[in-house]
Amino acid sequence: MRVAFYAPLKPPDHPIPSGDRRMARLLIAALERAGHEVELASRLRSYDRAGDPARQARLRSLGAALARRLLRRYAARPAAARPAAWLTYHLYYKAPDWIGPQVARALGIPYLAAEASLANKRAGGPWDAGHRATVDALAQAAAVVAVNPADVPALPPQVPVLRLPPFLDPAPYRAAAATRATRRADLAATQELDPGVPWLLTVAMMRPGAKLTSFKVLAAALARLAARDWTLLLAGDGPARAAVRDAFAWAPPERLRWLGEVGADALPGLYAACDLLLWPAVDEAYGMALLEAQAAGLPVVAGAAGGVPAIVADGATGALAPPRDPAAFAGAVARLLDSPNERRRLGAAARAKVAREHDLAAAARALDALLRETGASA
Repeated sequence: MRVAFYAPLKPPDHPIPSGDRRMARLLIAALERAGHEVELASRLRSYDRAGDPARQARLRSLGAALARRLLRRYAARPAAARPAAWLTYHLYYKAPDWIGPQVARALGIPYLAAEASLANKRAGGPWDAGHRATVDALAQAAAVVAVNPADVPALPPQVPVLRLPPFLDPAPYRAAAATRATRRADLAATQELDPGVPWLLTVAMMRPGAKLTSFKVLAAALARLAARDWTLLLAGDGPARAAVRDAFAWAPPERLRWLGEVGADALPGLYAACDLLLWPAVDEAYGMALLEAQAAGLPVVAGAAGGVPAIVADGATGALAPPRDPAAFAGAVARLLDSPNERRRLGAAARAKVAREHDLAAAARALDALLRETGASA
């Protein structure tokens, strides 16, 4: 069947990489794997960072106009070429869906939401319009796909919820893990790394806000481990690059490798070659890099924020620490630096957990079943 897909925070073809863009693409891939045809309904970004009621009003008007345009476009098609369901990914008070509910209602098709969250404390405040739009959209929803388990308690109790863990295609990560020795030799040569020293890896966008805070926590934690042997590789780029470098100003340059933005095709090999992935995960929803690393057999030390504990099993596939506690984070890293055998055990368990619980094929089956259960017809 044909599914209209919309991501109001960031469209799946946006040029700037992020975990949000990655999950949007994976949802599309899962639907297509199940045999459905996915159509990007709109690229409108409804994101309002500052809480500007005037901006929200403009976006609402624009959304209504785009909904009318879409309905005219669909009306001109044969019935079989119109959407049988609408799926909006990641709507919340800062990025509400001003389009999908109107279109789904007019077409008489199920409206579905994935990774929707409600923050009732925003009612009556500067994001009141976005909050109310999200409440109204969820009231219409035939079902919500909960990717982040931390979102579920605030969802309307009457809305059916499909709990779908974050997922990916494990094949490229599994292949990279099988060639770890080669990947490691290549990385040692290109980055002039000592194979006898643990290689720590961080993969994240460098942008202000929670990401920068996470980098600062990481820098403070590793400063406590300055007497130990390790090299940190940082994969990522963004507007806060200078601030991230400032946070690591205490570290001798030879202990750091600034890799910049690393393409998606190169990431599996990078994960497989390293010894430990580190990310404090301040205010993180769940963190796709944490899932990718584990798929490649790389154990993780992460902050226990949001949905992260649903991805990283503390003591089984990695270690968790309070997300804003450099001392606790440093302690977790130190324990794994001291135990190569434990790192290998965690990495093997992580790879198995991803294959068992976070597989793209299983997500495709679950989404296909949901479409049929909610009355979508081909």
